[in-house]
Amino acid sequence: MSKLRVNAFSVSLDGFGAGLHQDLNNPLGVGMPQAFAWFFPTDVFQKMQGKEGGTRGIDNDFALRSFDNVGAWILGRNMFGPVRGPWPNYDWKGWWGEEPPYHVPTFVLTHHARPSLEMKGGTTFHFVTEGPEIALQRAKEAAQGKDVRIGGGAATIRQYIAAGLVDELHLALSPVLLGEGEPLFSGLNWPKLGYQVVDSVKGEGATHVTIRRA
Repeated sequence: MSKLRVNAFSVSLDGFGAGLHQDLNNPLGVGMPQAFAWFFPTDVFQKMQGKEGGTRGIDNDFALRSFDNVGAWILGRNMFGPVRGPWPNYDWKGWWGEEPPYHVPTFVLTHHARPSLEMKGGTTFHFVTEGPEIALQRAKEAAQGKDVRIGGGAATIRQYIAAGLVDELHLALSPVLLGEGEPLFSGLNWPKLGYQVVDSVKGEGATHVTIRRA
């Protein structure tokens, strides 16, 4: 059965899943790249950049596993780009160049309609204005029995957790303190929502925690 998953989502030690002041020069928000320090050296990330020679080990294993059996993605609008409000035009096509790393249908939550955008490598961005549940419904249909992965950001993940729709999360807890940002855990009673920690593994640059909903 198709699952809704969060994988390889970096969180600072003080619970932030994104930095503040995201813009063209700060795609992850100010300070947040520190929380991704575990991911950037891995063989998985280096290959995504068209390079060779990345590190292999526990961190890389979790990064590699995060792409297993994924048939569709869901992204919050900030994960697609820094443009806010109505689209002034359709020039912005994502942070990743002509070939995004998704390679499957990808559904972007937004309040402002935009035509679907087909990119190289099998990624097609679909812009969903009807809300998270409709986005999930469309993503599951597109995934054709495979899993749906939420790429973020933190507010989008919180929405789906609050609705009890996320089946499994893999969080990479990084040993850094941001002090401010977009919180992942705030306002959620995880145990009451049925979530529990089922695994914790120390990697080279982060502690990998797996949480499942009963």
